[in-house]
Amino acid sequence: MDANVKKRSKISKIILTVVFSIIAVFYVSPIFIVLMNSFKLKTGISAQPFTPPNADTFVGFDNYINGIFYGNFPFYKSVAISLFVTIATVFVILICTSMSAWYISRVNNWVCKLIYYFCVFSMIVPFQMVMYTLSKTADSLKLNTPWGIVIVYLGFGAGLAIFMFTGFVKSIPIEIEEAASIDGAGPLRTFFGVVLPIMKPTFISVGILETMWVWNDYLLPYLVLDIKLYRTIPIHIQYLNGSYGQTDIGAIMALIILSIIPIVIFYFACQKHIIKGIVSGAVKG
Repeated sequence: MDANVKKRSKISKIILTVVFSIIAVFYVSPIFIVLMNSFKLKTGISAQPFTPPNADTFVGFDNYINGIFYGNFPFYKSVAISLFVTIATVFVILICTSMSAWYISRVNNWVCKLIYYFCVFSMIVPFQMVMYTLSKTADSLKLNTPWGIVIVYLGFGAGLAIFMFTGFVKSIPIEIEEAASIDGAGPLRTFFGVVLPIMKPTFISVGILETMWVWNDYLLPYLVLDIKLYRTIPIHIQYLNGSYGQTDIGAIMALIILSIIPIVIFYFACQKHIIKGIVSGAVKG
């Protein structure tokens, strides 16, 4: 009987492995198609988008060079703006929301509960409901700069971050903080010296999720930033669309590959922390 159970379990695992491998291929295949077409002529992409480049369609790194030096707005400037916005936004979100979540969890009065529910509610509000008002407000408050958009991102990214941090803080024994208080530590020293190191799994998970969101975001920077002066990588790629319907599709695919390489490397370097942080931040509520 035990042998039959083990045999069925082994067969089930094999079937699941095959099924999920096929699903993984479907998910990854668009990236390989984009990578393959980034080395082809525009005519080759249009005529044979799913075939590898051959002697007639292969152009080497010409698409990458054309994409990087396209127009009067250099690609390196877009990379610098995206890096600044991403790093500054994630840093501000992590610090502000982790401290807010700690305060909400420990004070736990009706005001804190109301703030918490507002933050959670913000997660389900569609962006399209507020984007026009947001664009006008950002212009009037002079937030249409790389450092101003960080504040806008903080508002949109606070909901998920506070939800995850609050759940994790509730699992931290309050006796640890009381011991630090007895030793003479104030609130800031207690948070940065005691609470923050314990929050490391959720801290890393939130950082990864927010980084992937901000780095790949197109709509919010397009609505808020003054695109004549500041363009993130997604906006730069969009501007490869020429007038009168002409599009350098090869250069677009080349820059898409360049834009996803950093975030893919970052994700694989930190992926082991994601599930651990999400679970630890969601089991308590």
